[in-house]
Amino acid sequence: MSKRSIRTFQGLVFLIGLMLVAFNLRSSITAVGPLISTIRIDTNLSNSVIGLLTTLPLLAFGAFSILAPKIGRKWGNETTVFIALLILTMGILFRSTGMVFALFFGTAMLGLGIAICNVLIPGIVKGRFPEKMGLMTGIYTTSMALMAAFASGVSIPLAQGFNLGWEKSLAVWAILAGVAVLAWIPQLRKQKSPAQVSQSPNSSIWSSKLAWQVTFFMGFQSCIFYCIIAWIPEILVSRGIDIPTAGWLLTLTQIVGLPATLLVPILAGRLSNQKGIVLGIALLYTVGFLGIYLGGSLGLMSVYMMCLGVAQGAGISLSLSLFGLRSQNAYDAANLSGMAQSAGYLLAALGPLLMGLFFDLFQSWSPAFLLFFVMIFAMGISGVHAGRAQFLFQSEPEKLRA
Repeated sequence: MSKRSIRTFQGLVFLIGLMLVAFNLRSSITAVGPLISTIRIDTNLSNSVIGLLTTLPLLAFGAFSILAPKIGRKWGNETTVFIALLILTMGILFRSTGMVFALFFGTAMLGLGIAICNVLIPGIVKGRFPEKMGLMTGIYTTSMALMAAFASGVSIPLAQGFNLGWEKSLAVWAILAGVAVLAWIPQLRKQKSPAQVSQSPNSSIWSSKLAWQVTFFMGFQSCIFYCIIAWIPEILVSRGIDIPTAGWLLTLTQIVGLPATLLVPILAGRLSNQKGIVLGIALLYTVGFLGIYLGGSLGLMSVYMMCLGVAQGAGISLSLSLFGLRSQNAYDAANLSGMAQSAGYLLAALGPLLMGLFFDLFQSWSPAFLLFFVMIFAMGISGVHAGRAQFLFQSEPEKLRA
C-alpha cells in the first residue's frame, strides 16, 4: 500500500472516530429533557432539584474546561480524550442505576467527560488537519447537533414504546459511548507526546485581548442557545401557540440549523475574516426574536423560529471554528478552547436562570426579550472583534486595530 493510500486510510479512521466522539457530546444530555417529569415522579424530587440534571453538565463544562488543556499536555490530547470517553461511559451507566445519588453523580461524571472532549477536540483537529479546519469542524459540529436532536426525539419511545423505563432508556446511550471508545483507540498511536507539542512563548492565554473576544462571543451565543431551549416554548405558548405545537417548533429550529452548522465553518475557513458571518447571525437572531415578540400567525412564527435555528447552528459552529482560526498551533487552540468554553458555559448556565427570575419578578416576557437583545448586541460586538484576521499573541497591523 502506498504512503498516500495509508494517509487516506488513516484520515478516514480519524474522521469516523471524530464523528463517533461528536455523537456523544450532547446526546446523553438532550436525552434527559423529555424524561424529566417521569424521573421527578419516580424519584419524588422537587422541580428545583430535578432541574439540576440539566444545569449540572453546564456547570461541569465551566468548571473543568479550563483544566482540560493542562491534562492534555501531561498525558497527550488523544489519550486524555480516550480517558474522558471512558468517564462519560461510566457516568451514563452510573446515572442509569435508578439511585438518586447515582443519578446526580453520574450526570456530573458525564459532564466532566464531555467537557474534556469539548476542549481538546478542536486542538486535535488543528494539529491533524490545519488546512481543513473548517471542513472538519463542520462535520464535527453537525454530527454533534444531529445526534442531540435524535436523542431528544427517541427518549420517550425508548422509555414507553419499548417499555425500558427512564433508567434503561438513558443507559442505551452508553452503547454509543462504548463504540466511540473503541473507535478512538487507533488515535492513541498517532498522538504527539506532550514534549513535542509546540508552545507559545507568551505566558498566559488570559492576557490575550483576542482570547477574551472569542470567549465573550462563545459565551453569549451559548447563553442565547440555552435560553431558547429553556424558555422559548413557554414564550410561544404566551403568544397563543398550543404546547405540542411549541415543542414541534423547537424541534424545527434544531433541524433547520443543521445545514448552517455544517457550512459555516467551511465558509469561515475560506474567508479572510468572519465579521460578515457574525453580523448575519446577529441579524437573524434580531429578526427572529423581534417577530416572536410582536406575534403573528403560526406560519410567521415558524419563519421566525427558523431564523433562530439558522442563527443557532451558525453560532455554535463559528465559535468552535474560531478556536482554530485564531490560533497558530494546536497548543494555543486547546488553551483558547479551554478558556472560551469554561467561561462560556458558566455564562450559559446563568442565562436561563436570569430569564426565569425576570419572569417571576415582572410576570411578563418583555424583560426576557430585552435580555435577548442585549445578548445579541454583546455577541455581535465581541464577534466582530473576534472575527478579524489575526492570531493569538500576534501584533495587530494598524488597519486591524479596533
